Amino acid sequence: MDRQTLKATQAPIKERYRDEPQAALVTLRAEGELDEQEIACSVPTGRALVQAGLHPATGGTGTLACSGDMLLQALVACAGVTLRSVATALEIPVAGTVRAEGDLDFRGTLGVAGGDEAPVGFRAIRLRFDLRGDATEEQVATLLRLTERYCVVYQTLAGGVPVDVAREPAAG
Repeated sequence: MDRQTLKATQAPIKERYRDEPQAALVTLRAEGELDEQEIACSVPTGRALVQAGLHPATGGTGTLACSGDMLLQALVACAGVTLRSVATALEIPVAGTVRAEGDLDFRGTLGVAGGDEAPVGFRAIRLRFDLRGDATEEQVATLLRLTERYCVVYQTLAGGVPVDVAREPAAG
């Protein structure tokens, strides 16, 4: 997709959101089916069914997807799409790769240690771009700044959002 196609595609969407701000509020959903035999949860992704299970560091076999890996993959995907969108809009020639890695202490997840010693969740996440092309250092800095600003997954992780947990009433 080139800049003109991107602008033409997004222009009516942007105009509608300016005129009707409530139209920009969208609820994304994900749902998984708990496996009755294995310690697993199957999640349709729109392209395939992903079966997630325990990470080997918590007793898993390594044959099922790890939700921590999936979180990092979502960050990479979002940051990559955002960077390409910004690069296209600004006509900055760039290619390359995006990588994310995060540090976990599984003692917290397994209840072996807790609190500050071993909190549950990622302690740190690093998002890295290996970019090549004819972009200047200033253009690359702009790309990274705007990617950070507009990447939904990055902003959600960096800023944190309230998460409401509740049990739904049993069906029928």
